Amino acid sequence: MRAVLLSSFPFFPRVAMTFLDLPALGRAAGCVRLPGSKSISNRMLLLAALAEGVTEIRDLLDSDDTRVMIAALQKVGAGVTACGMNSVRVTGCGGVFPVKQGELFLGNAGTAFRPLTAVLALCGGYYRLSGVPRMHERPIGDLVDGLRQIGADVRYSGNQGFPPLDIFPATLNLATPIRVRGDVSSQFLTALLMALPLTGEAATIEVTTELISKPYIEITLNLMARFGVTVRREGWQHFAIAAGQRYRSPGLVHIEGDASGASYFLAAGAIGGGPVRVEGVGRGSIQGDVRFVEALTAMGAQIEMGDNFIEARAPASGKLKAFDLDLNHIPDAAMTLAVMALFADGCCTLRNIASWRVKETDRIAAMATELRKFGATVEEGADYLGVTPPAVSLAPTFSDNATIDTLATIDTYDDHRMAMCFSLAALGGMPVRINDPGCVAKTFPEYFMAFEQIVAPVIAIDGPSASGKGTVAQRVAAALGFHFLDSGALYRLTALAATRAGVALDDEAAVAAALPAEFPGERILLAGDDVTEAIRAEAIGVGASKVAALPAVRTALLERQRTYRRLPGLVADGRDMASVVFPEAPVKVFLTASAAARAERRYKQLIEKGMPANMPTLLQDLRERDARDAARSVAPLKQAEGAELVDTTPLGIEESVAAVMDIVRRKLPRQEWQGLVT
Repeated sequence: MRAVLLSSFPFFPRVAMTFLDLPALGRAAGCVRLPGSKSISNRMLLLAALAEGVTEIRDLLDSDDTRVMIAALQKVGAGVTACGMNSVRVTGCGGVFPVKQGELFLGNAGTAFRPLTAVLALCGGYYRLSGVPRMHERPIGDLVDGLRQIGADVRYSGNQGFPPLDIFPATLNLATPIRVRGDVSSQFLTALLMALPLTGEAATIEVTTELISKPYIEITLNLMARFGVTVRREGWQHFAIAAGQRYRSPGLVHIEGDASGASYFLAAGAIGGGPVRVEGVGRGSIQGDVRFVEALTAMGAQIEMGDNFIEARAPASGKLKAFDLDLNHIPDAAMTLAVMALFADGCCTLRNIASWRVKETDRIAAMATELRKFGATVEEGADYLGVTPPAVSLAPTFSDNATIDTLATIDTYDDHRMAMCFSLAALGGMPVRINDPGCVAKTFPEYFMAFEQIVAPVIAIDGPSASGKGTVAQRVAAALGFHFLDSGALYRLTALAATRAGVALDDEAAVAAALPAEFPGERILLAGDDVTEAIRAEAIGVGASKVAALPAVRTALLERQRTYRRLPGLVADGRDMASVVFPEAPVKVFLTASAAARAERRYKQLIEKGMPANMPTLLQDLRERDARDAARSVAPLKQAEGAELVDTTPLGIEESVAAVMDIVRRKLPRQEWQGLVT
């Protein structure tokens, strides 16, 4: 039986959901707006809390890890208040935290636990820091050793070298350099760098081993400089902080999109054809994980980058190349490459990834175990992973080949990246079950919703009013078991809302402000009233055509329409579904009929509903609406490139549905519709 996605969104707060089934997928294309970077979000929150002044942080990631950080900062005296969607206002403490005693639970958030350990050790208070059991297995001894070198009093309350920790007031001495290892986690160095300016004294850090994850240190130094503290470094072994520096708020700051999170969608584009575009991160990013595109390029993927976007397509050859790469600089994004190895043309080797062992789980062991479930041969080393793809290729097929019926069940080990990485495996034509999908809430609560919006197949049906596209689209959606979007209902609902609010339909700003919050479904509501029939009135239809010509309204409704794209698929009807809303749709249809035939159909509909109708008036209204829809400056009505024309003038509904279904069978990979047609 075909697997079906269990829809339970949003994933935050964590839902009681034991698994999620992804069906066999054939392609990936679309656009994703990335959530804020976790690494930048938690660093920015801490620096703002330590700074003088008030900082407004926009595009902040809303996730388990950032909520843990915010709760901890509030508990030690920093003022953090919400000031809009994904925005907070932080009133800094001007140095050390005023609350000198507290117990802080920090979950499994390394980007909160490590920096707060260092900062609180210099605050002159009594603190206890703990987390989930896995956090108590993640080493912190190198950081504690570094803090003890300057006199900090940090004690283990459990196993030596691991949390939980007890912190006591201490007299500090920064006369000699702090020596710290850099080959376990770069977060230890980040923690020391962020904390030492609080002393007001000159401080020096010497890294005694190879420093891993250098790009994350670059993020730290970049953000510290934005808050007024500069660090002089010599190579990656010597870091010096001059005396007398203190953090000052830069005022308004924005968080970049998460480059690590971008890797899953870019990989999907490279595996599933594409193009897949991610917005919120680009060539000017301060995040090292943007270098993931270098690995994609090495695998043959076609990449385009702008200042604030990255786009990926499959190789021109259609096959991803095998790789042998040192991935020390992108340890998080490297996990995505491990799953991409399933689709490569040979053995792939991921080197210098020892830090995987001390993450949310032992990622080398976990990845090896789960990759083998797909038939891959995996060699696991202390700091490397070798992956030979299965003998039966998982490369997605766009032919009539039957899909694989086996369901691969993936354990996620309470590790968000395991869940996100293995969603990509469904693009190999095999259904995949993700156990504990809610673990993505750690960094990307709405990941699976975003994933759906690039992999769910779309059938876009455009055409003029009364061409039959709404009825045909509904019938096709029912036959396939797909979701259905009547985009016209959104514009009709907007026109009705504006009319009821007394807004002139040519007042662009006022109409956009009057947009209803409701999403049209089987029954359409407006402020609690059922307006399913009311929006079908002829006057509202004319009003919908008028508001649809307003750029601000179309922009406001664009993302709302795209959220209807969900697995197992979507049939969307309107006037710009194929040209603007879903330009990547694999099936595009332009359904039309003569004006006379459409006027006659509309006349019969109104009479059947007991509503007054006049044929000459209807014909004139249709012609005027056609002209208005075709002439508007934004998303005019037209047959999109690649759309197949279906003229329904001589056809009945059943014949029109059959014509569209023939196109679906020709255009969609068999696995995207096989077994769905009733």
